[in-house]
Amino acid sequence: MVEQPPKIRIHDVSYAYGDRQALRNVTLDVPSKAVTVLFGPAGSGKTTMLRLINRLNDLVDNTRMSGRILLDGQDVYAPGVDVTALRRRVGMVFALPLPLPGTVRENVLYGPKLAGVREQSRLDEALQRSLTQAALWDEVKDRLDDPARALSGGQQQRLCIARSLALEPEVLLLDEPTSGLDPISTGKVEASLLDLKKEYTIIIIPHSVQQAARVADCAAFFLMGELIEYRAGREIFTTPCDQRTEDYVTGRFG
Repeated sequence: MVEQPPKIRIHDVSYAYGDRQALRNVTLDVPSKAVTVLFGPAGSGKTTMLRLINRLNDLVDNTRMSGRILLDGQDVYAPGVDVTALRRRVGMVFALPLPLPGTVRENVLYGPKLAGVREQSRLDEALQRSLTQAALWDEVKDRLDDPARALSGGQQQRLCIARSLALEPEVLLLDEPTSGLDPISTGKVEASLLDLKKEYTIIIIPHSVQQAARVADCAAFFLMGELIEYRAGREIFTTPCDQRTEDYVTGRFG
C-alpha cells in the first residue's frame, strides 16, 4: 500500500507574543485521516500551535512567526491565501461550547448558508449528516427547532462539532473539547472521534493524559514551547524515549 503524504507539515515553526516565546523550532508531520494529539502542561504552546494552523492568531498584535505550515503541500501563510477558504477547510472547536443564538437547526446550517447553499435537499442532508457524525442526531432529531442553548453542556459541545462538520472541512482542530463535560458526554465525544477520523484529519488537545492515550494515533509532547517527542500514541504512552515525557505521562509533574 502506498503511504499517504502528511496532510499537514509543520516545519521549524517558532512564534512569540511580544517578548514571550510560545513555540521554538517545532517540526512535525500530521498524518491524514488519523487523530493526532498535542499534549503537555499548561503554557507549553499547544493551543498556539493549533491556532496557527488555521490562522486564528492573525488578529493578535505584536507577534512574530517564523517557519512554514503546509496544508496538502501549500503554505497557509503564503501571500494571496484566502483565509476564509482556509478556515472552511480547517474547522476548529473550542474548550467551552459556544452555540450561536437560535435553534439547533440554525446553528448547524449557519456555515452552509453563509457559504451560499440554498437547496433545501442539500441543507437537510448537511443537517442530518453532521449531527450524526457528531453522535447527536438521535438525541436532537425531534428538537431541531428548539433553542440550541436549551441543550445540555455535552450536547452543546457536540453541536459545535456538528456545526464545524456541516462545512465538510478536511481538518478538525479540537482544543480541549471535553474539559467541561461529564464522563458520559466525554465518552460520546471520544467515540465520535473514532468514526470521524475515517473521513477527517483530527488534531486534538486532550484534557488529560488518560484521554490522550485513549484517542491518539500519534501524539506530540510539548514542554515550554518545544516539541519534546512525537511518536505513535501506543508507543509514547507506554515506552517514551525522553525522560521528560515519561515524567509527565506518569504524573511526576504537570
